[in-house]
Amino acid sequence: MISYLKGIPIEVIKNTNNRIILVLEVNKIGYELQIPSKLARDISQYDLENIQVFTYLQIKEDQQILYGFSTTAERELFRQLISVSGIGAQSAIALIDTLGLEELVQAIVTGNIRTLSQTPGVGKKTAERIALELRTKLSQWRKLVGGTVASSSAMPSLDILEDIEMTLLALGYTNEEINKAVSTLSQDNLMLKNTSTEEWIKEVIAWLSQ
Repeated sequence: MISYLKGIPIEVIKNTNNRIILVLEVNKIGYELQIPSKLARDISQYDLENIQVFTYLQIKEDQQILYGFSTTAERELFRQLISVSGIGAQSAIALIDTLGLEELVQAIVTGNIRTLSQTPGVGKKTAERIALELRTKLSQWRKLVGGTVASSSAMPSLDILEDIEMTLLALGYTNEEINKAVSTLSQDNLMLKNTSTEEWIKEVIAWLSQ
């Protein structure tokens, strides 16, 4: 297997299927890799001359596709996603592109179906399946993101989370802002013991207003 490639990005193109392809030259050989949009933006924005891309090779009967990611954590999350029944490589890339690494892991471990369903092509049933099959692998997720994602036991209940999200989305906050606030507040043991939805909403708003 190819763990990673280090070389010169020659071009980033969008093919006829709207998939983003990076042509990476390594030792005078050009490799085509499908990559998430964030990596494509980073290459373009920072005008990178030499990059390291962590890879996953998918072998099918009629083709071989090489996928590229900016970090090993992102690649491992991709691997976990495609292990879920009904989740193909394109859906996995779409989930990573739509939510980003930390928010996606946060949504999985907390069973946040609404957030997962924001991804194009991922409906409620698919989102439920992702959460059901992957949330038990929390210890692995925590290693992937350097321990920044709280465990499901170190979060408010799902009922409180849903009420927080519904209220704050109505107030104009984004899912990313809400998840970041809840994750930060969940590091407070006293706050975790609080079962009042109203108190949680008030504290989340206060944190976001800082």
